[in-house]
Amino acid sequence: MSAASADEPMAAGGGKDYTLNTMQPLKAQVHNGRLVLDEPTDLPEGEVVELWPARAGEDDEERAALNAELEASEREYAEGLVVSEEEFWETLRANR
Repeated sequence: MSAASADEPMAAGGGKDYTLNTMQPLKAQVHNGRLVLDEPTDLPEGEVVELWPARAGEDDEERAALNAELEASEREYAEGLVVSEEEFWETLRANR
């Protein structure tokens, strides 16, 4: 399985390509069993978007810190600064 790069389109289609760098998190609230976005979006009509509930107890500051760490990890991956799981375990066992 390969990780998506920050510039790799997240969805294919005839409209604008949305990447990890251009896509901002969307916030929605449940109203009458439906998810309603808090603000307008420029996503094309009919675009499918996956949503996950925010983690309980996580505030905006914690979420921003997590997103910053994820972006740093994406840069490290793009720069080849990561090792496979197999390499990780081999190194760990060798240093025991």
